[in-house]
Amino acid sequence: MTMREPNYRPHHLRTVSRLVERLSADPCSVAIIVGGSQAKGLAKETSDIDFFWVVTEEEQRRRHATGELVYVASDEGLVDYPGGYVDGKIVSLDLLQKTRERGSEPARSAFLGATVAWSRLPEIDGLVRAISAYPEHERAHKMLGFIAQLEAMRYYLESAEQHDNRYLLTWAAARAVLFGYRLILAHNRILYPYHKWVRAFVADAPEKPAELLRLADELIGAPGKRTGEAFCGAVLSFRDWDRPAQWQTRFMEDSELNWLHAPPPLEDA
Repeated sequence: MTMREPNYRPHHLRTVSRLVERLSADPCSVAIIVGGSQAKGLAKETSDIDFFWVVTEEEQRRRHATGELVYVASDEGLVDYPGGYVDGKIVSLDLLQKTRERGSEPARSAFLGATVAWSRLPEIDGLVRAISAYPEHERAHKMLGFIAQLEAMRYYLESAEQHDNRYLLTWAAARAVLFGYRLILAHNRILYPYHKWVRAFVADAPEKPAELLRLADELIGAPGKRTGEAFCGAVLSFRDWDRPAQWQTRFMEDSELNWLHAPPPLEDA
């Protein structure tokens, strides 16, 4: 579900029309799905057009092998506004189905408000709506993890200030805000859109601490024990959250032992 009305400008719509005309002629094309900031109601006059170009499985495999899974263009025949361009991810129907089944929240949120601009398959429209539905079955477990991360960052902020560790201080401040925001989004059943739009999504969340955004900005601007306590305290006292039996154990499972169940994230690899 989108929180704001889509805000396509006329030049965005012209670009989408030209994009459909260009790519639909390709025999490998299956569908063109337009999303991005316009679909989320967050676009500016100069915003680019984000889209998914759904191609055949064979074409997707070929492009995966050659490392060509992005379509970017800004030529005058396609885009007629200053600074504009199109930025497309090249996917297959199988990848869309996997996103519906087990996609991350950022992967799902990419389809919030998205429009099927053109398609050879009628089922694409329903698939897009299903992808962007909030994954209720994951909610309670993830919220426990967000609380554990928030508690850990509160500890790291104090420790970093005590030892004058600027790197740890800024890292912990950013992650405290991230997981505080994620807890509030989950409470409101709003998908996490990744870092670029997370503040805007939290701003639109109906249920949150009154001074949440201000406290977050103060923590990012002046990371330390005082600002960390103010932000973390506001989030953790907002309601009577269910909590992990030991936040230290849950933090260890999610951040230190995650490699036991899947390849570690690149930052830890």
